[in-house]
Amino acid sequence: MDTSSLLMLFAFGGATFAAASAGAVFRPGEWYRRLDKPRWRPPDWLFAPVWTLLYAMIALSGWLVWREKGLADAAVPLAVYAIQLVLNAAWSPIFFGLRRPGLAAIEIGLLWASIVATILLFHPVSPVATWLIVPYLAWVSFAAALNLSIWRRNRAPRVAERAR
Repeated sequence: MDTSSLLMLFAFGGATFAAASAGAVFRPGEWYRRLDKPRWRPPDWLFAPVWTLLYAMIALSGWLVWREKGLADAAVPLAVYAIQLVLNAAWSPIFFGLRRPGLAAIEIGLLWASIVATILLFHPVSPVATWLIVPYLAWVSFAAALNLSIWRRNRAPRVAERAR
């Protein structure tokens, strides 16, 4: 691997882990622990290793598309890739920072759609890059279901009724 290719791999890794940093800043706290959550929710310790692996796969995927076509020839797929990273970074501040599960449910729907678009645009360029993104789509699909469940279980009128 030449120097420019290695630098771009680090750039994709840096961009991906910059998106991940929102999850490190906006963490679940006491508010989240008090929410009514479904029994099928994974244990809290599982989220960090799963996301770490997924972010590594996301970075590698983007890099493979860049390596195959370059920035100019893969401008559209990589732009959509960048959009999904921004949407990924936005979820934690909305859900945990603003404490708005309903708004986060809308946002994760946009994230899901952007991942699907990334997959569709990456496939003609690099099937391997595409398959590296598929587990991410699966996890975000699960996360969306969990987000919706938490939102439904904790809507203001229901929480107010339980508080009485």
